[in-house]
Amino acid sequence: MTQTGAPGDTPSGETPRGGRNRSRTASRVGAVQALFQIEQAGDNAEAVVSQFTRHRLATGKASSGYAEGLVPDADVRLFTAIVRGSVARQKEIDAMVVDVLPSSWPMERLDPVLRALLRAAGGELTVQDPAPSRVIINEYMDVAHGFFSGDEPRMLNGVLDAMSRRIAGGEAAPATPAADGEPSVP
Repeated sequence: MTQTGAPGDTPSGETPRGGRNRSRTASRVGAVQALFQIEQAGDNAEAVVSQFTRHRLATGKASSGYAEGLVPDADVRLFTAIVRGSVARQKEIDAMVVDVLPSSWPMERLDPVLRALLRAAGGELTVQDPAPSRVIINEYMDVAHGFFSGDEPRMLNGVLDAMSRRIAGGEAAPATPAADGEPSVP
């Protein structure tokens, strides 16, 4: 695993997107960070949502953004919906992830940031009337590239694709281990 800086890091500290897409992407980045904090610190989801909305989601605040630990221009409603939905359906989401991963890769073996990414995306994929799965997967791929520079985004893509097909009722092939024991997803 190779982690990089915060998603959207550029010399100016701004994300490369603009407008509504940027706000939705920022919401997803914040949701991943919040889910990571909930898991690692054992914090209550509502307390973390409150903390983020008061201190970390920099809507309308002048800041240099991610470099200061803020999430600039986030859509607070989307952020809140992702975090609450992901936590409420975490057992269901985790069960889907486990079903897709090879048995040699239990959930606990995954990097905690990758788990947070899978849970956030899973939370969006499992809502009633979700955005198109391709949109959700592509957004989380963008977020993953902000955290990782290795194979993790590729793995995320395969797991989310398999999960989305299962949710849609289609057949999804589970991930299979490659020769080196690393998961290889279709």
